[in-house]
Amino acid sequence: MVFYTIFVTNGSGSASIANKGVKSMKNKWFVIIGVVSFFIIFLSFFFTTQLKVVSGMDEGDDKMIVLQNKVWKIHFSEKLKPASVNEKTVYVSNEKGEKQKVSLSLSNNQKTIMVEPPADGYSLLSQYYTLYVTKDIKSDLGRNMLKINKQTFTVKEKLPTADSKSKLNAHLLKRLKEEQRGIKSTVSIMDTAKEESSKSNDAGADFSETNVQVQGIDEGDVVKTDGSHIYQVVDGKVQIVKAVPSNQMSLESQIAFEQSFSPYQIFLHKDQLVIMGNSYGQMNMPMHNESSKIRIAPIHETTKVYIYNVKNKKSPKKVREIEIEGHLMSSRLMDGKVYLIANKYADIWLLKDNPEMDMRPKYFDSAKHTAIQPIDYNKIQYFPDSNESNFTNIAVIDLNNPKADISLSTYLGSGDNIYMSKDNLYLAVTNYYPYSTQNDPSFQLDTSVYKFTVKGMKVDFHSYSEVPGTVLNQFSMDEYKGYFRIATTKGQIWDDQRPSANNLYILDQNLKQVGELEDLARGERIYSARFMNDRIYIVTFKQTDPLFVIDGSNPQEPKVIGELKIPGFSNYLHPYDENHIIGFGHDTKVLSGKGERNQPIILTNGVKISLFDVSDMANPKEKFTEIIGGRGTYSPLNHDHKALLYDKKKNLFAFPITVYQNLENSQYDSSYEFQGVYVYNIDLNKGFTLKTKLSHQNPTAPYEEWENNIDRLLFIGNSLYTLSPQKISSYEIGSYKLQRELNLKK
Repeated sequence: MVFYTIFVTNGSGSASIANKGVKSMKNKWFVIIGVVSFFIIFLSFFFTTQLKVVSGMDEGDDKMIVLQNKVWKIHFSEKLKPASVNEKTVYVSNEKGEKQKVSLSLSNNQKTIMVEPPADGYSLLSQYYTLYVTKDIKSDLGRNMLKINKQTFTVKEKLPTADSKSKLNAHLLKRLKEEQRGIKSTVSIMDTAKEESSKSNDAGADFSETNVQVQGIDEGDVVKTDGSHIYQVVDGKVQIVKAVPSNQMSLESQIAFEQSFSPYQIFLHKDQLVIMGNSYGQMNMPMHNESSKIRIAPIHETTKVYIYNVKNKKSPKKVREIEIEGHLMSSRLMDGKVYLIANKYADIWLLKDNPEMDMRPKYFDSAKHTAIQPIDYNKIQYFPDSNESNFTNIAVIDLNNPKADISLSTYLGSGDNIYMSKDNLYLAVTNYYPYSTQNDPSFQLDTSVYKFTVKGMKVDFHSYSEVPGTVLNQFSMDEYKGYFRIATTKGQIWDDQRPSANNLYILDQNLKQVGELEDLARGERIYSARFMNDRIYIVTFKQTDPLFVIDGSNPQEPKVIGELKIPGFSNYLHPYDENHIIGFGHDTKVLSGKGERNQPIILTNGVKISLFDVSDMANPKEKFTEIIGGRGTYSPLNHDHKALLYDKKKNLFAFPITVYQNLENSQYDSSYEFQGVYVYNIDLNKGFTLKTKLSHQNPTAPYEEWENNIDRLLFIGNSLYTLSPQKISSYEIGSYKLQRELNLKK
């Protein structure tokens, strides 16, 4: 309580009394403002630090549709007290109030609860279910939530379809709102490899094939050969070169395209040449009146496929043209069937002003149509608990039956990487989840995996799952004996509070997790992975290169058997034999001092090749190593496995490379030395032996000339061919004597 005393005086004393009164009033207001500010700060602190659900539940959706095997992942703003996570605080009940037999688990960071479905999935007989997270759940600091969180959902056995324009557009608008709120957004995110890539043609000469991940499944590339001719994508054209005999090479023909089309992948099947790429022109729109035209979403990019009959190499004949809306993400060829995956990024913001806009992906097939066709609404499926607003189009083209309809499957949802086995196709997409709402911009990255069965022309959705972390590339995924295996990195190497960690997850045929190996090499990230039957190899890096040798023979309990730490890193691993693996990457150097975020300064040095001996899995050894060049040296093989030419029978290990050498008295500067091909022999007793260097460059040029850069090489019989945009050269394997140079410059 505050007491005030008023003195009454005469004369000049009256001014003093007045001043004291003003000061008292000021003090009073200061007290009031201070108290109010304290309560505002207190309430703000109370609400912002209170435990809450950050993502994983959407109370705005009364009845969310999910699949039977849905695993709920509920992300919280604070770490949870493990003892408070139990069947009383987190549970699922049906419309009758009957609790379901779900399984609960808490993530390692204690911020995420996983709610797994009953053993046989949720029953389709119940009208709906409700997931409850009660107020009794506690944070690690003992704080409770202010309210009960609940999510009502219904269960479907198969993916639901869009059915109508209004239904599809409603889904897209909902996802637009979720993206704007930042609840969850999407980044647009095999058997052992072939040891020998050769086969016999009718003439009896063997020839190289594209270095692929899964034996028997070809991958689109810029170069192919049939053992007599070379087909090459060059500067927006496809050239057909007569390659045999090698000393009489000649350009047979050249296929040119409109400027809007960029070819960059081709396949060969019998007498058919498949040319794939992206087109930025307009598809042939159907004839409509102007009022209907404005309701069709604009087309920015399409995947275009040209099929040519190349029986007559001098006069290829176009027999079919197919166009699918979206960017070509990847392609495969198996048993005469081409599988294309194209991602369409929908302009969903258009729906805000025109909710009647037709947002469906469109396609065209010259064998059936004269103009673009929209995909039927009842053929557009969507992943019900996904917030992705992009479309994935999976097309299958039967090259053995040129007049057959293409098979086209469309899903609302996209992918970053694909892996394809002989029976299944897996699509991986990266998801961002916020860590908290307390002025924390950090995100947790998880990967959604969608499995599709592949049976000839049919590609059908099978199952779905999520794993923590993100995948590096297609080699981070694998299928073996019915199990799907995936290696991920969780977190960021620069985040000291939430350091990165590397994980291996093994999922059964329904994508239910059965085994895991987590927290490998904290503070590092995966640079390469290779799955070889029961053996799994993972390379991580931050300052050194740990090679982990993992025994995956028991899917329920994968184990690290051995570990090797060496300088540098491998960003591609290639099998040599059962007990040896070749690593291709970079040498590194750690400098004194500290760099950004107080991290060590690490310089990438020359390209490094390593031969690892893993015959003793517990003690892997770097048996031999070769370092090429200095800073700035690089090879397409560092990021594209198809740049490698490897044949064990011929003892060929060759790749394109650009070499720079370090300058004396400089830590950072280097000078250009060479661009071309390095050809090695590999011997288990002698290691790597450089047999020759082959180049198309002007030897006096002070820098590499793009038009003379060799980026692919292949062999036919006993001849090695090097390919650059303006030249193809042939050499005799062994002596590497030049046989012929074919100038392609027109």
